[in-house]
Amino acid sequence: MDNIYLLMIIALAALAVADLVVGVSNDAVNFLNSAIGSKAISFRTIMIVASLGIAFGAIFSSGMMEVARKGIFNPGEFYFDEIMFIFMAVMITDILLLDFFNTLGMPTSTTVSIVFELLGAAVAMSMIKIAADGGSFTDVINYINTSKATEIIMGILLSVVVAFSIGACVQWLSRLMLSYNFQKKKDWVGAVFGGVALSAITYFIFMKGIKGTPFADVTYDAIGGVKISEFLEARVVPIILISIVFWSLLSIALIRLAKTNIYKVIIGVGTFALALAFAGNDLVNFIGVPIAAYQSYEAWSASGVEAGSFSMSVLANKVPTPTILLFISGLVMVVTLWLSKKARYVADTEINLAREGEARERFEPNFLSRTLVRFSLMIGTYTRTVIPNSLQQRIDKRFEKPVIKLSKGRVHELPAFDMVRAAVNLMVAGILISVATSYKLPLSTTYVTFMVAMGTSLADRAWGSESAVYRVAGVLNVIGGWFMTAIIAFIASGAILTVISFGKGTAIGILLFVAILLLARNYISHRKMSRELKAEDTLNRAESSSLQGVISESASNISNVLKRSNKIYTNSINGLSKMDLDLLKKNKKQGTKLLAEIDDLRDSIFYFIKNLDEGHVGASNFYINILGDLQDMAQSLEYIGKVSHKHVHNNHKKLKYNQIKELKEIDLKLEEILNFTKEAFDKNALEDIAMIVDRKQELFDMVSQKIEKQVARTRSEESSPKNTTLYFSLLLETKDFVTATINLLEQYRSAYEASRNPSVIEKAPLL
Repeated sequence: MDNIYLLMIIALAALAVADLVVGVSNDAVNFLNSAIGSKAISFRTIMIVASLGIAFGAIFSSGMMEVARKGIFNPGEFYFDEIMFIFMAVMITDILLLDFFNTLGMPTSTTVSIVFELLGAAVAMSMIKIAADGGSFTDVINYINTSKATEIIMGILLSVVVAFSIGACVQWLSRLMLSYNFQKKKDWVGAVFGGVALSAITYFIFMKGIKGTPFADVTYDAIGGVKISEFLEARVVPIILISIVFWSLLSIALIRLAKTNIYKVIIGVGTFALALAFAGNDLVNFIGVPIAAYQSYEAWSASGVEAGSFSMSVLANKVPTPTILLFISGLVMVVTLWLSKKARYVADTEINLAREGEARERFEPNFLSRTLVRFSLMIGTYTRTVIPNSLQQRIDKRFEKPVIKLSKGRVHELPAFDMVRAAVNLMVAGILISVATSYKLPLSTTYVTFMVAMGTSLADRAWGSESAVYRVAGVLNVIGGWFMTAIIAFIASGAILTVISFGKGTAIGILLFVAILLLARNYISHRKMSRELKAEDTLNRAESSSLQGVISESASNISNVLKRSNKIYTNSINGLSKMDLDLLKKNKKQGTKLLAEIDDLRDSIFYFIKNLDEGHVGASNFYINILGDLQDMAQSLEYIGKVSHKHVHNNHKKLKYNQIKELKEIDLKLEEILNFTKEAFDKNALEDIAMIVDRKQELFDMVSQKIEKQVARTRSEESSPKNTTLYFSLLLETKDFVTATINLLEQYRSAYEASRNPSVIEKAPLL
């Protein structure tokens, strides 16, 4: 039986490595987003700087490991076997939970997950012990470190409000001082900003943050023989003032002599500092539990006492973490940072929510987001009546964004936000996390960095009337996911602990096997999804400024839509014939995705028209008409996919043999026309379009004949109302789809002929 605990230590070590991988994949978003979003420095440089920060932070994070040993529960109330079961339940839950959120691309809090997993497992074990001893439910408070647990939980929750508020205030003041034309400001302005920013980063990260490391108790004669931590506490103001002067002078020297962009320096140093703070604060979330388990095993092995009788009060003592383990952990984190694709997938969520101007919105507005936006607008209107107009105009002028002549189709070339906001994000987040680390309070780095970024976005007026409801909905969704993390972590950890407590070695083996299967499944699923996204055809926005260019780009989109339309329609018919719910479900999503892409193209019409050359403004008529026809085609396909899926999903009767046969005949005819049309566009054989248009009547006649046959069947044969309704719906939408396709081809042929005579297209009506 004793060997089971050694096997558990080995399993926990393996889980620690896996947890480091999934944890860094989730939390890399915290220290990479500002640098990536601003595009101030190259991605390779960002990764090198962040890697160095992680390495240093990991080595100096020993003091935080006490949270896993005694921060949530009272270790003296548990025996060795019970504590090992708690640690095993926590690690299995943590790795599965974090990998689940990574796969979804949602940033969650590793701190919240580990805290509530420890709490859930400890409460479950306490309840089992109380039930066995015949005690009362209220006795559970004896097992839980309620004061510390409450302090940690309140710190995590307060970090949401504090980070958002401070981020918004600092960004507003920074923008007021620097405006959006910060590059044109006098050198001393950038030097002062750099001095303050770099002073804040260096003091709180490299000096005040030292309180969480073993160096805090080191004494030096040069500072009066007192401990470093005590010296820093007693000399706060002088150190900050001297630091500001030093960094300001260095900044002005870099700006004038080395012609250095000081904002890039701030972003580079801030990325290093935030990566260091992340490793120092969050490493406990990944390896704190396995290290606590290893130290427990060492103490128990040396005692010679039975596992069920050895009290774990030893965990209440301060035990230093071996530096070699911290070094190995830092190495794993750095390697993961470079290799993990999920880390970059998670990063997209925060960058898009903080993006300046318009973007493809991932979240849909909801009642709460609309209410908050209306309330904010009401407050803004009231504020404007109080503030004098002259002052309001001066403030508004500081927030005027420079006009960049770049079409909406090239928006990916622009940074999500400027270097001032990136610097503020890094500076404020680094300070807050480092202060928490110095007090050994596992503040959620995800909460802090995300809410700081959202606060600076709001203060920077990045959420305009066109995007506010979407961005607020996104923030609410992410925050809701955080609360779900806490609830799921608590319940899942408690449930797994219960299973382990009663099943012991057998249960642990089964749970580890299931965990491996789930991780493998998520990995394969994510890899498959990434390949599909990479290989999948997507529609491109028109970037050309002439009619000929728009015609050429539209040909590519039309060919793309025809190919995908053919596949969606065929899958709908095949799914109905086989009653294949999985195929119809995937097909329904493809139809919805195609329509969404076309809607996105329509949303960019404003930028397309603004980008046109003066002599080719008439090209807008052609482009708008083409998009209208593409939208009609996609709407018909979406409806066909939706009703087909609904019919099978509701377990209605299968279509009759004759109905399936007739639908397949239409599908084959339609496939022939669509393939021929696609080939014409691919080869630029535009003379073939006339032949295709002439063949439209064949398909119309075929659909009309099928409708007449179904009417006759309905009157003479016994048939299902649902089947009849579905069949007519498919035929009518097919007819609408063909009509939209032919209209599109006629539009394209007319535009191509008119492109040889520009005066014709200029006078073309907008259909």
